[in-house]
Amino acid sequence: MTEKTRIEKDSLGEVKVPANALYGAQTQRAVENFPISGQPLPWAFLQAVIQIKRCAAKANARIGSLNGDTAEAIVEACDQLLGGGYEQQFPVDVYQTGSGTSTNMNVNEVVAALATNALGREVSANDDVNCSQSSNDVIPTAIHVSAYIELDSLLNSLEALKSGIVARARECHHHVKTGRTHLMDAMPVRLSQEFMAWSDQLEHCHTRLTERRQDLLRLAQGGTAVGSGVNADAEFAQAFVRELSELTAVDWLSPVRKFALIASQDNAVALSGELKTLAVSLTKIANDLRWMNSGPLSGLGEIQLPVLQPGSSIMPGKVNPVIPESALMVAASVVGNDTTITLAGQSGNFQLNVMLPVIAAKLLESIHLLTTTCSNLNSKAIAGFTVNEQALTASLARNPVLVTALNPVIGYMKAAAIAKRAYAEQRPVIDVAQEMTSLSRAELESILDPAKLTGE
Repeated sequence: MTEKTRIEKDSLGEVKVPANALYGAQTQRAVENFPISGQPLPWAFLQAVIQIKRCAAKANARIGSLNGDTAEAIVEACDQLLGGGYEQQFPVDVYQTGSGTSTNMNVNEVVAALATNALGREVSANDDVNCSQSSNDVIPTAIHVSAYIELDSLLNSLEALKSGIVARARECHHHVKTGRTHLMDAMPVRLSQEFMAWSDQLEHCHTRLTERRQDLLRLAQGGTAVGSGVNADAEFAQAFVRELSELTAVDWLSPVRKFALIASQDNAVALSGELKTLAVSLTKIANDLRWMNSGPLSGLGEIQLPVLQPGSSIMPGKVNPVIPESALMVAASVVGNDTTITLAGQSGNFQLNVMLPVIAAKLLESIHLLTTTCSNLNSKAIAGFTVNEQALTASLARNPVLVTALNPVIGYMKAAAIAKRAYAEQRPVIDVAQEMTSLSRAELESILDPAKLTGE
């Protein structure tokens, strides 16, 4: 069945547009020109563009650049879109024109259609909805606004994961285990020390992300095409940030010079770098959990993660560490996104970066993936694992590296001989040390007490 269409016009001529579409000719050209991934830009980003249109209309009305009735119709149309249910009206692919002009015009056309219907006379996508704006300042502004807002959920999720780890550290403080360096037995540590190392990593990530988030407050809006503000009233930029600040309850800033915010995406690149660092930290935590959970018979078996699903289609009874594995795949994706954003950030040629849509998509994807992963790791791995005290104790008793504590008493070479013999004979270090030194059993028990050797 042939889809019903209508004819729309733009500066290049006539275009057939689906009859039920709110968008117009420029959006339809983009749909036809970019059949690349089938993925539109994230809704969080599109919401930011719609918010920009809303606030621009109010700012333009305030300074007299737009008729009051027209501005009010645009505001009402934006509110209607922000209420949800219109996602299908924004079909433009991520992989489009590098300025994001296709998406800017997609939003302009949809807002104009709704405003026209409400007002009963034409509202222009270019002259009215896009008044005092360019794609070149709208899209960079939308990257900052959407990323800033979405980071709120990530920071909360990250804080919850950190708190969950701290709570388990308190519970497990009395457990002492064999430490490992190079994956080889090392001096003992408490489980709480191991867990608090994770917590410290996440705390530092939280701090750095919060710092980078502040860079996003500076907006390009008002710079229009190249940063000079052509076709925008001198009062527009400040009026715009006042409206956006009121709408979002965030204190946005309008710097005097906006050229760098349009020509480069350094802030997005820097933020992505911190998201990558968080991904690396989560990789460390997830891998530690997998190793500690390994077994149950031939691995370390120090903890048991919650049993969530069968682990094999062929091996009955097998259970795998699925939540840490999921986190590892997310971390790999975020690292990949950072590479994409880094390369895209290099495409700031003269007065405009020309890879803005992919920066927006990958940045928001990384934020979303890390948000849900922190939450999942906390609720389905950290909160529910159990400790295998027997495995910890047995490993400690056989650990020849405990002999390190005897170095100050008997010397390195003598201690090394004890360690080698203990390992060769698979006997506890304390038994071998009692045979090879003049120290009493009580003295050895005091010196080699694993709990004392943790420093706490």
